[in-house]
Amino acid sequence: MICNSECVLTNVVAKWPGSAHDSRIFRTSTVAQRLAQGEISGMLLGDRGYACQPYLMTPYPDPTTVPQMNYNRAHSSTRGCIEMAFGQIKSRFNCLRHLRVTPDRACDIIVACAVLHNVAKLRRERDPPLEPMEEMPLLNPMHLDHRNGRVQRDLIAINHFQ
Repeated sequence: MICNSECVLTNVVAKWPGSAHDSRIFRTSTVAQRLAQGEISGMLLGDRGYACQPYLMTPYPDPTTVPQMNYNRAHSSTRGCIEMAFGQIKSRFNCLRHLRVTPDRACDIIVACAVLHNVAKLRRERDPPLEPMEEMPLLNPMHLDHRNGRVQRDLIAINHFQ
């Protein structure tokens, strides 16, 4: 899933089994392909489970400079929107907590909940109270960072977070 700063979902891919890694799902997505080919301008933020790309910024694995640490703080704060969106959807639709249906049906339910979540957000309905999120373990990147992605991340850190 991809969301904007208001936690409105702008992209949902719900066709992979639960065991598929998020980075694999993204790598094969239409959005990733269009970003890589320059058809879509912009940049996404991903956690450490993704490879840093020119269009997908990830945190520094071991920040050593003040700009890198500041970049990581800003990255984490901004990326928190998607975590908040996940929490809102799970709080709004308790059925998502323990789906016990076929994978095809689960995909349909997830997409339906995403659409209804967006309707609620666009109608400015009150967000549901969030339950405490369980702490996610830090992920090690499954794939090597792209050299140009690291260069882009360094430029952002140096130019904006000194």
